[in-house]
Amino acid sequence: MKGGRRKRVADGYRILVVEDDAAVRRLVTTTLNVHGYAVHEAKTASQALLELSSQAPDLAILDLGLPDGDGVSVIRTLREWSSLPVIVLSARLEDADKVAALDAGADDYLVKPFSVEELLARVRVALRRLDRERALAGGPEEAVYENGALRIDYAAACVTRDGEEVHLTPSEYKLLCLLARNTGKVLTHNYLLKEVWGSALASDRSSLRVFMATLRKKIEPDPANPVYLQTHVGVGYRMLRVE
Repeated sequence: MKGGRRKRVADGYRILVVEDDAAVRRLVTTTLNVHGYAVHEAKTASQALLELSSQAPDLAILDLGLPDGDGVSVIRTLREWSSLPVIVLSARLEDADKVAALDAGADDYLVKPFSVEELLARVRVALRRLDRERALAGGPEEAVYENGALRIDYAAACVTRDGEEVHLTPSEYKLLCLLARNTGKVLTHNYLLKEVWGSALASDRSSLRVFMATLRKKIEPDPANPVYLQTHVGVGYRMLRVE
């Protein structure tokens, strides 16, 4: 995260809730407060940007349909100066809306109506990733990635599962590393295609699906019930943290 470490309030984190619906804002704020988070609130896009720049929260929970602007624009503006984690909380169900928010820089997308348990789980994932990024900030790049039984030795370009080497093609390895370095974050089809192959044509998505299916067969204990690679239909993929 740009700007280095932030001081935590009490034993929690500072979370900005951007929501113009008073009932939803109250539900989210109360839930977060009960679980030890310090919460700031904003009702509009302009208030959100002011809070983001002045209060330096650890995480933002953002509605897209704000009275004075679209939440996607808020994300794009935020990304000009900060890598602060952003969880979108929206009633928009279309895949195009999810992709637009994620491509703009959102870390996660939760559709209303939602369960508070799922919201809290998404918050914990985002904050764990934030803590990990802060721990690595200013230090050497992580040499080894470990997630459950999966291990990636970046220096040796070697992948193992349960101690057994997994043989990957160059494209599979690059795809796996990209997902691993963004564990917990949904990466859109377009982002993956551009980063791995340099283009993001609609026709390339079928190839991406084939690569993901092959990758699952190689790293998942049971490819039919994946524990590492999660599909977000119509949107993209996410590497899950296996405890």
